[in-house]
Amino acid sequence: MDEQRILDELLALLTAGGVTIRSEPLGGAGGGLCAVRGQNVFFLDTQAGSGESAALCAEAVARVLDVESIYIRPEVRRFIEEHSGSAA
Repeated sequence: MDEQRILDELLALLTAGGVTIRSEPLGGAGGGLCAVRGQNVFFLDTQAGSGESAALCAEAVARVLDVESIYIRPEVRRFIEEHSGSAA
């Protein structure tokens, strides 16, 4: 599974978990999860590569979702484990 498909799956997981996704040009190395007025928002840097964005997204998934209690494709789960330190 390529990085773009992994990123797409991770973004879908965040969306399903109630996280708002905002795509913004942030210079190529930015982005990540934050809280805005009590709502989790993931900023997706449109100038960053899919690998960098997927790594940041994996960290966000591990922080806001109970990855043990939901189905995640094995390739995506491995990616989360590798990039978040999560024992998913």
